[in-house]
Amino acid sequence: MYFYCCNYYNANHRDLNAKGAWELGYTGKGVVVSILDDGIEKNHPDLISNYDPDASYDVNDGDPDPQPRYTQLNDNRHGTRCAGEVAAMANNGICGVGVAYNAKIGGVRMLDGEVTDVVEAQSLSLNPQHIHIYSASWGPEDDGKTVDGPAKLAKEAFLRGVTEGRGGLGSIFVWASGNGGREKDSCNCDGYTNSIYTLSISSSTQNGNVPWYSEACSSTLATTYSSGNLNEKQIVTTDLRQKCTDTHTGTSASAPLAAGIIALALEANKNLTWRDMQHLVVRTSHPAHLLTNDWNTNGVGRKVSHSYGYGLLDASAIVALAENWTNVGPQKKCVLSMVADHLLITKTVDGCVGTANHVSSLEHAQAQLTLSYNRRGNLGIYLTSPQGTRSTLLAPRPHDYSSEGFNDWAFMTTHSWDEDPRGEWTLEMVNVAGASDYGTLTQFTLVLYGTGSDSPSSTAKDLSQSSNGSCKTFDLQQICIECNGGYYLFQQGCVRDCPAGYTAGSQLLSYTMGNSVDPASVPSCLPCQPPCLTCSGLSPSACLSCPPHSHLDPVSSTCLHLNQIQRESPGNFMVVCPCCSMRLYLSLSSGWIQGYESMRLATPTLPPAWGHEVRAECSLVARSPKIGQQFTQLRLHTLLGLRILTKIILPL
Repeated sequence: MYFYCCNYYNANHRDLNAKGAWELGYTGKGVVVSILDDGIEKNHPDLISNYDPDASYDVNDGDPDPQPRYTQLNDNRHGTRCAGEVAAMANNGICGVGVAYNAKIGGVRMLDGEVTDVVEAQSLSLNPQHIHIYSASWGPEDDGKTVDGPAKLAKEAFLRGVTEGRGGLGSIFVWASGNGGREKDSCNCDGYTNSIYTLSISSSTQNGNVPWYSEACSSTLATTYSSGNLNEKQIVTTDLRQKCTDTHTGTSASAPLAAGIIALALEANKNLTWRDMQHLVVRTSHPAHLLTNDWNTNGVGRKVSHSYGYGLLDASAIVALAENWTNVGPQKKCVLSMVADHLLITKTVDGCVGTANHVSSLEHAQAQLTLSYNRRGNLGIYLTSPQGTRSTLLAPRPHDYSSEGFNDWAFMTTHSWDEDPRGEWTLEMVNVAGASDYGTLTQFTLVLYGTGSDSPSSTAKDLSQSSNGSCKTFDLQQICIECNGGYYLFQQGCVRDCPAGYTAGSQLLSYTMGNSVDPASVPSCLPCQPPCLTCSGLSPSACLSCPPHSHLDPVSSTCLHLNQIQRESPGNFMVVCPCCSMRLYLSLSSGWIQGYESMRLATPTLPPAWGHEVRAECSLVARSPKIGQQFTQLRLHTLLGLRILTKIILPL
C-alpha cells in the first residue's frame, strides 16, 4: 500500500501521494474504469461493491460476464489483480485499498483466447459513453526484436475513442510501457505505448531504481511504483479465488495505479479532455528520488527521462491542478513533408504558420519512417528538437536480427512537450555495429501535434509555478497577473529565474479589480527573439547561446544556422568524422526524404584522421517510378561506423 499512499519503508522517498488527494475529498466517485485483460473476478469481496456490469464484457466468449476462466495454475489472475489496484474497497480489512476506491470498476475478458484485430477493436470500443478510462497491461512480445502495434480496426477504435468517447471529450487509454528490459527492448517498437492516444506508464522500484524489466523510450509519459529485485516490495492487491496477493509485478502493475490517479483527476474535473489529462501528467509528475543517468532538461526547463518520462505521478498535485484547469485548444497536426531530388533542399517551409494547423506549442512529435536495414537491431535513431532536446526514438536492440526495417512506423516522443517547434530539427540514424551494415531510407515525415498560438495551453500554468506563494495579485478569474518582489511573471505563474528561451523584462498589463481598471508594468519573462536559444534582451542581436547546429556570431551576437552556410555551396557535400563516428548531414527544410539514400560501407585504404574531411561519392540518380520522383543515391566508404543526421529546418 505504501507504493501509492504512505511510504513507511523510506520516509525520504516520495510516494504517489494518493492520501493527499483523498484528504482533498477525491476518491474516484462517479468515474468508471475498465480493465482490458483476462477478465475480473466480479464477486471478489474487495471489488463487488464497485463492480460495474456496464463496463464489462467477455469478448472471448461473446457474453456479458467477464468472470475469468479458472485453472489449477490461476493463469487468468492478471485482470483481477489490476482491478484491485484501481478500485479495491477501503476500510473493509480485506486486501488493501484502491487508488480510486469509490470508482466503478469493470473488466473486459479479451486476452484468454486468440487476440485478433477484431478482439482488440471490440475491447477498446466498449461502451465509450459510459467508460471513462481503459487500462491495458499488455502488448506485443517483449523479446527485443518484435515491431508490432494496433492493426486497422484497433487504430480506428483508438481514433473513435479520443474523438467521440465521453461525449467528445475523449476516452482515456492508459498503457503499460513493457517488460522487455532484460532483452534490451524499446517501447517505441510497441505501437500501443508509442501511440499519441495512449498514456504510457513505466515503473520504478521501491528504492527509486530502474527495474530490470523496464524498457526505455521517448513515448513514456510518467511512472508509478512496481516490483524490483527479490528483496524489494511488490504490489498488494486482489487475487483470484477471492484472495489477496502481495506479489503483483512489472509494468502491468504500474498502469492500473496510473489509471486510478487519473480517475481522481477526472472526479476533480469531469470536463478534462484526453489531451488535458496528458498535460496534467506532464506538469505534475516529479523526478523525485528516481535514479537514472539519462535525466535531461528539455527546452522549457522540465526534467525528462527515457526510463521514467516526466517522473513519478503525484495524485494530490494532479487533482489540485485539475480543479481549475482550462481546457487546451483544439489539437493541431502539422505534417511537414518534402520530396527530395537533391541532397540540399532550398525550399523553405514555415512550420504551418498561417494555416489552421499551425502548432506553436508542442505536445507529441512523430518521426514517421520507412526504411530497410540488413540488421534492424544495429540501428539507433535519435530526434533533436530546435531547443536541443534529444529523444532516443530507437535504441539498438541486440536480439533484433530482422532485415525488414520499418514500414511507415511513427516513432513518437513526448520529451519536447510545450516547446516551440520552430527552428532546426535533427534526425540522427546510427549504426552501432560493423562496417558491413547497409540500409535504405525511403520516407521520412515529421508530424507535430500540439496547440496553436491562441490556445490556453500556451499559457497554462504548472502547479509548481502557481502554488509557490509568490503571486502578489490575482485577477477576478484567480489568474496571477503580478508577482512578489524577486519573481517574474511566467505563464500565469511566478518564477525566480526565466527559463531558457526567455529573458527578464517588463510588460504593461491592464487588469480589472472590482469596477476599476488599473494599468501596471510588471516584471515578466518575455520570449527571446528567434533564433536565439537564450538571450540577454529582446533584440535578435542579443543572443547568448544558439540552438544545436547553429553558432553564435561574436560580433553581431546573432545565431547563424549551418544550413544557411551550406546554401552557399550546394554542390559540396562532405562527411566528417568527429569522435570516431561518421556523420552525414543532409539539410532539409522539412519533412520526408522521398529519396533513396543507399548506405553501403566498405573498408578504405586508410582510416580518416581525427576531424579530417572525407569526400563522399555523391551522384544524383534519376529514376522514374510510377509516382515520377527522382531519387538521390549516396555511397560512403569508410572504416568507421555510420551516422546519418537529417536536419529539418522550420524557418522562424
